[in-house]
Amino acid sequence: LPLSKSSIEFKPKLSRRFAAQSKGSDPADAGDRIISAVAYFYPFFDGIQYGKYVIAQFPPFQAVVQPLIPAIRVFKSFPLNGFLVFVTMYFLVVRNGNFSRYVRFNAMQAIVLDVLLILPDVLERSFNPSDGIGLGMVMSLDSTVFLFLFVSLIYGSSCCFLGQIPRLPLVAEAADRQVL
Repeated sequence: LPLSKSSIEFKPKLSRRFAAQSKGSDPADAGDRIISAVAYFYPFFDGIQYGKYVIAQFPPFQAVVQPLIPAIRVFKSFPLNGFLVFVTMYFLVVRNGNFSRYVRFNAMQAIVLDVLLILPDVLERSFNPSDGIGLGMVMSLDSTVFLFLFVSLIYGSSCCFLGQIPRLPLVAEAADRQVL
């Protein structure tokens, strides 16, 4: 049976994207934007140790990270701070219907990004070379993780400040599934 153009129906795939909205149909307000942007500092602070090679070799990264050192020191001062921030963000923000979906989605993206930091940590702990090609691989892994966290921080926070929705690779779909 021959098919003509008019007999073929194209149905666009519906995506789960949403507009940057605060409560109701209003655009995300300044408070929602700030909370969402600040959430991306959590995985960056938690994974800053992966930047030791990049920060040491490239002075522009030193200049960017230098003003954040007091906040990073506070975050790293108590071993359970990362866990406490995780629990607080998840139960008081992501699972709290009083926050807009915009805030909850961005907080969940930051949480998923932080959870992914378990993988390089496990690799580094189980494979800890002191020199040679193994050390080069660890340096590359650490630098890649740090650069991904850095770009995620800049992209995520910038989009939030502009009222846009950042969709980070590897984490956006997981965040969408968790935020109802």
